[in-house]
Amino acid sequence: MSFGEGVGMDFDTAHGRDWPSVRQFNVFLANRIGALMDVVRRFETTDIKIVSLMVVDSADCAIIRMVLSDPERAKEIFAQAKMMVTESDLLVVKLPGGSQPLATICRALLTAELSIHYAYPLLIGVGPEGSTALALHVDDHETAAATLNDKGFTLYTENDLTW
Repeated sequence: MSFGEGVGMDFDTAHGRDWPSVRQFNVFLANRIGALMDVVRRFETTDIKIVSLMVVDSADCAIIRMVLSDPERAKEIFAQAKMMVTESDLLVVKLPGGSQPLATICRALLTAELSIHYAYPLLIGVGPEGSTALALHVDDHETAAATLNDKGFTLYTENDLTW
């Protein structure tokens, strides 16, 4: 269910939040050859899709930020593999039309004086229409969601990641 497409839409997530959210997994790995493949391979034989991926690299370790199509089952896979994983919330926003969609999103968040900590695109189309979207980690999730919604942006939830 997308957020922002209906007027007066009530929304409640499985985590008891009243704003749209997508879980991101932050996987902590030793910075060595094959470490990313080890993570990706765990989903190879499942129907869980890697929706988005970003690698944050340093000299000693790497953080793999991932959005997966079935977060509950993904948690089980990470636990079975005894991987060091944390979760955080992301906003996933449909890229608006026009020649500069990223600037449009940034401008909207700037009006509310919100900072974007990081952003990355999704690897697959999202929602029933298969739209291009951007994952955002912001300093105030609830205010950012309300701001984007008020300005007519479409926000996606975890339910939009399964197809």
